[in-house]
Amino acid sequence: DGPRVLEFNSRFGDPETQPIMMRLKNDLVDVLSAAVDGKLSKIKLNCDNKLALCVVMSSKGYPGDYEKGKEIKGIAEAAKLKDVVVFHAGTATNDDKLITAGGRVLGVTAMGVGVKRAINKAYEAVSRIKWEGVHYRRDIGEKAIR
Repeated sequence: DGPRVLEFNSRFGDPETQPIMMRLKNDLVDVLSAAVDGKLSKIKLNCDNKLALCVVMSSKGYPGDYEKGKEIKGIAEAAKLKDVVVFHAGTATNDDKLITAGGRVLGVTAMGVGVKRAINKAYEAVSRIKWEGVHYRRDIGEKAIR
């Protein structure tokens, strides 16, 4: 009798959630407070009209056994780009250096007017971030263009 939801997986650490959070103009605390108080219907969500997408940068070997402890460079340069946020997932510090500590290391999320601009912005940011054994897909957003 129509569509049914079996599962909706969207935790705040997930790369699927990061583009949503970038587009949300509301204060998230206000939205969550309204949900707790049973007043969510009184909140109007305001979202940026730009498209957003996330490129996950992962460690060599992920999703199987992956390398840890590789120094990460370039995040500050990538984060300076307009409409880009670099979300940390599997990072740690060691001797004041940022290092890999998980399989999914970073979620490089960018917004743009249209799919191509969002893709270009995300990969421009990704190109500034480096570590030994870095891996990421190079086709994020391509289905939307086709």
